[in-house]
Amino acid sequence: MPSRRVLKAAEAIREVVSMAILMDLNDPRIENVTVTRVEVSGDMRAAKVYVSIMGDEAAQNLSMHGLRSSAGFLQSKVAKRIDTRYIPKLQFELDQGVKHSIEVERILKKVLPEPVDEEAELDEADYDEADGESAEEMTSKNTGESEVSTGEE
Repeated sequence: MPSRRVLKAAEAIREVVSMAILMDLNDPRIENVTVTRVEVSGDMRAAKVYVSIMGDEAAQNLSMHGLRSSAGFLQSKVAKRIDTRYIPKLQFELDQGVKHSIEVERILKKVLPEPVDEEAELDEADYDEADGESAEEMTSKNTGESEVSTGEE
């Protein structure tokens, strides 16, 4: 398990890189990029930045190329934030976690039966078919409550 220091550095790198991509990069190739996580090596000389990119494969490849081109600029932003002997070399990796979760959801929808609408079941349970009255109406009759207006409003 990584040390606390490495975990803190990874979180700081994630924050800096996320904000720099959002605010400071003017590369038109880099669009719809989300930094999902960062893994820093034990000696803090390398950091893998996992990103999720919305769009088709061509847009993802284009954004990844832009991110790899701007790695030096992003490293300088990281250097200003964390105070270490070595500034981690940033390597960008496409995070397939979101893609895998969408694929699993698609497979589960195909395999599992449709869920029953619980709200429709509750409405049917509240309606007493023998008397044609709802459960609320039956409760108010049993307790003697009624909505009688007195005309004083």
